[in-house]
Amino acid sequence: MRFMGAERVEQAAESCATLLRTVAGEDWENTKAGGLEWSCRFTATHIASDFIGYASNLAGRAQSSYVPFDITVDGDENGDYRADNAGLIHVVTTTGALFAATLRTTSRDVRAFHPYPFRSANRDGFAAMGIAEALLHTHDIAQGFGVPYEAPAELAEYVLTTIFPSVQPGPAPWPTLLWATGRGELPGRARVTDWRWSNNLVLPTEHLTLEGVTPAAAADLQAGGDGGFDWVEDGPFDGTRVASGMMLKAYEAGVHRPEFGVYVLVRREDGRAIGGMGFHGSPDGDGRVEVGYDLAESARGRGHATEALRALAEWALAREDVTSVFATIERDNLPSQAVVARSGFTPVGETGEHGEMLAYERRD
Repeated sequence: MRFMGAERVEQAAESCATLLRTVAGEDWENTKAGGLEWSCRFTATHIASDFIGYASNLAGRAQSSYVPFDITVDGDENGDYRADNAGLIHVVTTTGALFAATLRTTSRDVRAFHPYPFRSANRDGFAAMGIAEALLHTHDIAQGFGVPYEAPAELAEYVLTTIFPSVQPGPAPWPTLLWATGRGELPGRARVTDWRWSNNLVLPTEHLTLEGVTPAAAADLQAGGDGGFDWVEDGPFDGTRVASGMMLKAYEAGVHRPEFGVYVLVRREDGRAIGGMGFHGSPDGDGRVEVGYDLAESARGRGHATEALRALAEWALAREDVTSVFATIERDNLPSQAVVARSGFTPVGETGEHGEMLAYERRD
């Protein structure tokens, strides 16, 4: 799956600028942007500030705090060089180009600080956040002037499948994104009054990084792609593709919880993806959650599965909604049984029609 974030940011910036040009002769300073308390001028400036802010935080590899950037378009202390509407449109497209350039020169393994919800985001996450800011606030400005605006469907879909993994797909991406951010209605769904996007969760271990799979990546993996990861030669294994398909079905049904989805195991030493691990769904009513995993054959026998499973089980059991993690393993799969035993799981019985599967559980 080729990274398209940079191109999509440029497309979002141009979509914004195209709308802004149609109202360039209007009074931006004294017109409120849709349901916001901001003026249309401030809202356009905010889009540019987000572009350059995201670029700066990603380029600087911010780790502990987000550094906001406020662009000044009101000139110097004498009011000279104040940007008019046409100038502000240029600021939006320029900052969009700078953000896109940053994304193009950032490798896929880089993460920088962002507070929602897991304290970091990768380049896909930053790209999606920037696109969301551009599209949604362009909508707000259009509402302020009473003119129509519809964002490109592929951009709205990119945002939804990257940073809105808990939002069930609707009849079309753009109205679904508007609904998900409290800006519209969808038949059969309650109006949204409080919302936040969600970047993917990453769990680091000594030798690996467990990277949460987004719906966009899951769709690509299920279809036979790489999901945006740099895999070892014999990966991904079939189980990862099947698990991605299961996760995608949960997303499409509106029951997906991203923290209980699929994770790709990435080696720290070379950035290569070696396998998949994750949950079969959210915890049940008793707080039990099932885990599964597979590794490419070339990566087996080195302790990677044990290290990853131990970390994922410990993360899950630290949550209030999880009381136990269990796994079912074929009776003749001795290597996998050794993995769960080393990861703190104990045998709790047999399962399957003829007892061909062994059940293991871990409680802390």
